[in-house]
Amino acid sequence: MIYHRRAILGFGAAAGLIALPGCSSLPGLSLTEAVKRLLTLSSQNAFAELMQPDGFFDSQVARIAVPDSLGGSRVTSVATALLRSKAIQDRLLKQVNRAAETGAELAAPIVAETIRNMSVADATAIINGGPRAATSLLQRQLGNTLVERILPGIGNGLKLFDNEIINLVLSQATNVDFSTLSRDVANQVSDAIYRSIGAQEESIRANPRATNDPLLIAVLGVGKAF
Repeated sequence: MIYHRRAILGFGAAAGLIALPGCSSLPGLSLTEAVKRLLTLSSQNAFAELMQPDGFFDSQVARIAVPDSLGGSRVTSVATALLRSKAIQDRLLKQVNRAAETGAELAAPIVAETIRNMSVADATAIINGGPRAATSLLQRQLGNTLVERILPGIGNGLKLFDNEIINLVLSQATNVDFSTLSRDVANQVSDAIYRSIGAQEESIRANPRATNDPLLIAVLGVGKAF
């Protein structure tokens, strides 16, 4: 799989944090460690996909929708018609999802740090829980931190509209508040990241042998034996 150079560079710092620890031999069965490895691998796989060029745009799980404020009612009649036209909406959709890639680059390190330092009060419940139980735990422990961390990058990405017509239309739209718009997109990106991690977790649980991780194979391969 070929990755865009920017995505590789953006992911580089996070990759060191997210990289799985070596497991050439099976350690003592630690369910807490198994939860962390499950989340580590799930997030690693998710970010690898999201940080490809058009990673969000091409994803059925993570694509970001154009916010209502980029096609709302309090605009001039000309701007309204242009904003709602398919050509402009398609361009806006692309731009919003490009901004999401910037958010993912900022999100990867904080996700990795949270997994590394997370407390797991009941690892058995997580292992025996639903197909995305570990991802739900991660989301609870991060709270609103992810949105706040990625917000600046999202804002910068949204301001880089690359089409003169779009810039002209947006300048005529009286209801476009970039602060509110950025938070709207940041919330969408945060939710998309969790959906992507959750999808990867579900896939790993369904086929732990594909990970080649002895601990995950041992723990997840026995079903709800704990």
